[in-house]
Amino acid sequence: MARTGRLSLPHGELSTPVFMPVGTNATVKALTNGELCEIGFEIILSNTYHLYLRPGTDVIGAAGGLHDFSGWKRNYLTDSGGFQIFSLSSLRKISDEGVRFRSHIDGSEHLLSPEKVVDIQALLGSDIQMQLDVCTSYDTPYNKALTALQTNNLWLRRAKQRWLEQRDAGYRGLFFAIVQGNFYKDLRERSAEAVTGAYPSGIAIGGLSVGEPREVFAEYLSFTGGLLPDDKPRYVMGIGTPDYILLAIENGIDMFDCVLPTRLARNGQALTHSGPLSLKKQERAFDLSPIDSACSCKVCKKYSRAYLRHLFKAGEILFPMLVSYHNLYFLHDLIKKARLAIEADRFTVYKEEFLKTYYGGIEAN
Repeated sequence: MARTGRLSLPHGELSTPVFMPVGTNATVKALTNGELCEIGFEIILSNTYHLYLRPGTDVIGAAGGLHDFSGWKRNYLTDSGGFQIFSLSSLRKISDEGVRFRSHIDGSEHLLSPEKVVDIQALLGSDIQMQLDVCTSYDTPYNKALTALQTNNLWLRRAKQRWLEQRDAGYRGLFFAIVQGNFYKDLRERSAEAVTGAYPSGIAIGGLSVGEPREVFAEYLSFTGGLLPDDKPRYVMGIGTPDYILLAIENGIDMFDCVLPTRLARNGQALTHSGPLSLKKQERAFDLSPIDSACSCKVCKKYSRAYLRHLFKAGEILFPMLVSYHNLYFLHDLIKKARLAIEADRFTVYKEEFLKTYYGGIEAN
């Protein structure tokens, strides 16, 4: 069931449901910290794997942590890097000890254990840190998914213990565990039981949005969400389209993130109430209307589709800056209105009205 909430974090309270822009390298592509604050974001996501490799924990530690290093004074959630390591299938080896891998930057060899990942995120000063987990693809056989789950549960216990030690040493960030189990319901149940029994600060639903059909995503989102306690914040990793976000909210999910809004912007697409809009098309050349007449962001107030298309065709840096701003504003506004609809007990009506217009305009755009 859709819900709202407040989560107290070291760098301020967080209103939920919430979308977290992805700042993999401690920066959201094409946007300044000031612009993110202007839109209203209270938290962004960064990536432990990437920051560990570059610039390195020695550099960030010398700066006093990720907030001082980057100048972002609101909250950070840091992903453990498990998904990034998963994508390096030819460069890594997973064992109970941890994951041994070669850097995609210079080929150097590294070992990340569950404990080391906790330590790195504590050094970063993460407001929410994620456990190191084992990711599996949509077509993973049952026996391999079971082995991955057993490793994941082992890593969870060790990560939780190290987080407790870091907390005793003065670290204030929260610890989120991750439900895995691939697309096998009995494994999802086993994972949810292990995660709930570890008493983390919050729970993420992992292993979704990894190439499965939409109906499978919806089924396993609902199924897994139903296994989780109501008194913990719930986080679905890697979703960023309006329809998936609204589906997640409907299923009681509180937090989500995705690179999609800024990636779409760099590739010439804007999010609108009438579906994704391609600004590259020739038909935009004389279109003096805003990206979205229903949007109140500063880009829609000042710039036309024709001008933005010109910037894209000319290869101007301003294009991804403006369209990334709009796309993130659009999602932030979507979720802000969803919160208000939930509080007014009309979320279902809001969702249906939004999707009717959104789906109805996709083909035209």
